[in-house]
Amino acid sequence: MAIVQQYLVPEEAHFLGSAFPAFDKINGTNFPVSRLLYDATNIESAYWKIEAVNYASGSWACELIWYAVNATTGTCRWRVAVAAITPDSDSQDVETKALATAQAVDDAHLGTTSKRLHKAVLSISNLDSVAAGDEVWVQVSREANHANDTLANDAALTSVRLSYSDT
Repeated sequence: MAIVQQYLVPEEAHFLGSAFPAFDKINGTNFPVSRLLYDATNIESAYWKIEAVNYASGSWACELIWYAVNATTGTCRWRVAVAAITPDSDSQDVETKALATAQAVDDAHLGTTSKRLHKAVLSISNLDSVAAGDEVWVQVSREANHANDTLANDAALTSVRLSYSDT
Protein backbone atom coordinates (compact mmCIF):
# COMPACT_ATOMS: atom_id res chain seq x y z
CA MET A 1 0.00 0.00 0.00
CA ALA A 2 1.30 3.42 -0.94
CA ILE A 3 0.03 6.88 -0.19
CA VAL A 4 -0.53 9.33 -3.04
CA GLN A 5 0.06 12.96 -2.11
CA GLN A 6 -1.14 16.04 -3.95
CA TYR A 7 0.21 19.48 -3.05
CA LEU A 8 -1.92 22.52 -3.94
CA VAL A 9 -0.33 25.97 -3.86
CA PRO A 10 -1.82 29.48 -4.01
CA GLU A 11 -0.22 30.19 -7.41
CA GLU A 12 -2.35 27.46 -9.03
CA ALA A 13 -5.71 28.44 -7.51
CA HIS A 14 -8.70 29.47 -9.63
CA PHE A 15 -11.55 31.77 -8.63
CA LEU A 16 -15.15 32.56 -9.46
CA GLY A 17 -16.12 36.15 -10.31
CA SER A 18 -16.82 37.12 -6.71
CA ALA A 19 -16.28 35.98 -3.11
CA PHE A 20 -12.70 34.83 -3.56
CA PRO A 21 -9.54 35.25 -1.47
CA ALA A 22 -6.88 37.62 -2.75
CA PHE A 23 -3.67 36.08 -4.03
CA ASP A 24 -0.67 37.77 -2.45
CA LYS A 25 3.08 37.34 -2.13
CA ILE A 26 5.00 38.79 0.78
CA ASN A 27 8.75 39.16 0.64
CA GLY A 28 9.82 37.83 4.00
CA THR A 29 13.19 38.57 5.53
CA ASN A 30 14.79 35.50 3.92
CA PHE A 31 12.31 34.13 1.34
CA PRO A 32 9.02 34.99 -0.39
CA VAL A 33 5.74 33.66 1.03
CA SER A 34 2.81 33.17 -1.37
CA ARG A 35 -0.67 33.04 0.15
CA LEU A 36 -4.38 33.37 -0.35
CA LEU A 37 -5.90 35.98 1.97
CA TYR A 38 -9.31 34.81 3.22
CA ASP A 39 -11.49 37.59 4.62
CA ALA A 40 -12.50 37.75 8.30
CA THR A 41 -16.21 38.39 7.67
CA ASN A 42 -17.32 36.71 4.43
CA ILE A 43 -17.25 33.24 2.90
CA GLU A 44 -14.54 33.14 0.23
CA SER A 45 -13.52 30.19 -1.92
CA ALA A 46 -10.60 29.08 -4.07
CA TYR A 47 -10.54 26.11 -6.46
CA TRP A 48 -7.95 23.68 -7.80
CA LYS A 49 -8.32 21.00 -10.50
CA ILE A 50 -6.39 17.76 -10.03
CA GLU A 51 -6.37 14.23 -11.38
CA ALA A 52 -7.20 11.41 -8.93
CA VAL A 53 -3.91 9.68 -9.74
CA ASN A 54 -3.95 6.00 -8.67
CA TYR A 55 -6.90 6.53 -6.31
CA ALA A 56 -8.26 3.22 -5.02
CA SER A 57 -10.73 3.76 -2.18
CA GLY A 58 -11.32 5.41 1.15
CA SER A 59 -11.40 8.94 2.47
CA TRP A 60 -8.88 11.61 1.59
CA ALA A 61 -6.78 13.29 4.27
CA CYS A 62 -6.64 17.06 3.87
CA GLU A 63 -4.19 19.40 5.60
CA LEU A 64 -4.69 23.14 5.29
CA ILE A 65 -1.53 25.11 6.12
CA TRP A 66 -2.45 28.64 7.21
CA TYR A 67 -1.64 31.54 9.49
CA ALA A 68 -3.38 34.58 10.93
CA VAL A 69 -2.15 37.76 9.26
CA ASN A 70 -2.26 39.82 12.47
CA ALA A 71 -4.45 38.04 15.05
CA THR A 72 -3.00 36.06 17.94
CA THR A 73 -6.17 34.34 19.17
CA GLY A 74 -9.37 32.89 17.74
CA THR A 75 -10.60 29.97 15.67
CA CYS A 76 -10.67 29.74 11.89
CA ARG A 77 -13.39 27.60 10.23
CA TRP A 78 -12.37 25.95 6.95
CA ARG A 79 -14.56 23.99 4.50
CA VAL A 80 -13.47 21.61 1.75
CA ALA A 81 -15.68 20.18 -1.01
CA VAL A 82 -14.93 18.15 -4.14
CA ALA A 83 -16.58 17.35 -7.46
CA ALA A 84 -15.44 14.44 -9.62
CA ILE A 85 -16.11 13.56 -13.26
CA THR A 86 -14.95 10.41 -15.04
CA PRO A 87 -13.97 11.33 -18.63
CA ASP A 88 -15.68 9.26 -21.38
CA SER A 89 -18.00 7.73 -18.78
CA ASP A 90 -19.97 10.37 -16.87
CA SER A 91 -22.56 12.24 -18.91
CA GLN A 92 -22.58 15.19 -16.48
CA ASP A 93 -22.22 18.67 -18.00
CA VAL A 94 -18.84 19.89 -16.69
CA GLU A 95 -20.07 23.51 -16.50
CA THR A 96 -23.01 22.68 -14.23
CA LYS A 97 -21.49 19.92 -12.09
CA ALA A 98 -22.27 20.36 -8.38
CA LEU A 99 -19.81 19.95 -5.54
CA ALA A 100 -20.36 17.20 -2.98
CA THR A 101 -21.39 18.34 0.50
CA ALA A 102 -18.54 20.28 2.09
CA GLN A 103 -16.83 19.09 5.23
CA ALA A 104 -15.60 21.55 7.83
CA VAL A 105 -12.89 21.85 10.44
CA ASP A 106 -12.38 24.47 13.15
CA ASP A 107 -8.73 25.22 13.88
CA ALA A 108 -7.76 27.30 16.91
CA HIS A 109 -4.85 29.73 16.82
CA LEU A 110 -2.07 28.39 19.03
CA GLY A 111 -0.39 30.85 21.32
CA THR A 112 0.30 34.53 21.07
CA THR A 113 2.49 34.76 17.95
CA SER A 114 0.97 36.36 14.88
CA LYS A 115 1.92 34.73 11.56
CA ARG A 116 2.55 31.36 13.23
CA LEU A 117 1.88 28.46 10.81
CA HIS A 118 -1.03 26.20 11.71
CA LYS A 119 -2.24 22.93 10.22
CA ALA A 120 -6.00 22.25 10.08
CA VAL A 121 -6.65 18.56 9.40
CA LEU A 122 -9.85 16.97 8.13
CA SER A 123 -10.96 13.76 6.48
CA ILE A 124 -12.90 14.11 3.24
CA SER A 125 -15.39 11.28 2.92
CA ASN A 126 -17.88 13.09 0.63
CA LEU A 127 -15.87 12.31 -2.50
CA ASP A 128 -18.60 12.47 -5.17
CA SER A 129 -17.92 8.86 -6.29
CA VAL A 130 -14.35 9.70 -7.30
CA ALA A 131 -12.46 7.02 -9.25
CA ALA A 132 -8.86 6.68 -10.40
CA GLY A 133 -8.13 9.05 -13.27
CA ASP A 134 -11.08 11.36 -12.58
CA GLU A 135 -10.93 15.09 -13.06
CA VAL A 136 -11.51 16.46 -9.55
CA TRP A 137 -12.25 20.02 -8.55
CA VAL A 138 -11.33 20.91 -4.97
CA GLN A 139 -12.95 23.90 -3.26
CA VAL A 140 -11.37 25.40 -0.12
CA SER A 141 -13.40 28.03 1.72
CA ARG A 142 -13.16 29.99 4.91
CA GLU A 143 -16.57 30.13 6.54
CA ALA A 144 -15.82 33.42 8.30
CA ASN A 145 -19.49 34.22 8.97
CA HIS A 146 -19.98 30.97 10.97
CA ALA A 147 -20.39 31.31 14.75
CA ASN A 148 -17.35 29.06 15.30
CA ASP A 149 -15.05 31.37 13.31
CA THR A 150 -13.74 33.89 15.84
CA LEU A 151 -10.46 34.84 14.13
CA ALA A 152 -10.85 38.62 13.79
CA ASN A 153 -8.39 38.97 10.93
CA ASP A 154 -7.55 37.60 7.49
CA ALA A 155 -6.40 33.97 7.37
CA ALA A 156 -3.52 33.35 4.97
CA LEU A 157 -3.61 29.91 3.31
CA THR A 158 -0.12 28.86 2.15
CA SER A 159 -0.85 25.34 0.90
CA VAL A 160 -3.26 22.41 0.81
CA ARG A 161 -2.01 18.82 1.13
CA LEU A 162 -4.23 15.97 0.00
CA SER A 163 -3.35 12.31 0.49
CA TYR A 164 -5.10 9.00 -0.14
CA SER A 165 -4.39 5.31 -0.57
CA ASP A 166 -3.68 3.68 -3.92
CA THR A 167 -4.96 0.28 -2.75
